[in-house]
Amino acid sequence: MEEQEAKLSKDNHKKAMHMHTPDPNPSQTIMRLASLAISSNVRLKSSDMPVYMQEHALRHTRSLFPLPPPSPKPTNTHIARALKKEFDSKYGLAWHCVIGKSFGSFVSHTGGGFIYFSIDSLSVLLFKTEVHLVTQPPPP
Repeated sequence: MEEQEAKLSKDNHKKAMHMHTPDPNPSQTIMRLASLAISSNVRLKSSDMPVYMQEHALRHTRSLFPLPPPSPKPTNTHIARALKKEFDSKYGLAWHCVIGKSFGSFVSHTGGGFIYFSIDSLSVLLFKTEVHLVTQPPPP
């Protein structure tokens, strides 16, 4: 069972790494991200993830808000769960998501796996951690 989980995690990581080729024009990519943020009413506060993953996070989060506004708004828990599941399935396991109007945080994350942004009045923190399988109990 543990071997299957380790293989699944490695396969997802490999799939994520080969999913996107680098953009030949970085300034155009940055402009596309800025345009997306403006059109989606998003303020990108901090990130160390590749631009294509940032775009994915912004687009997917925006898609979780129903249109038109009179529709019932999903709960913060629903949005966080949906965003976490999306990133777990696309970029490997161990993603975490915190959503709210006011919160503090201090997290450790893997390189290339962190984004913090606000969308409308909500703040979104999405980050990835490393998973280490425990193969034997810790010493007493």
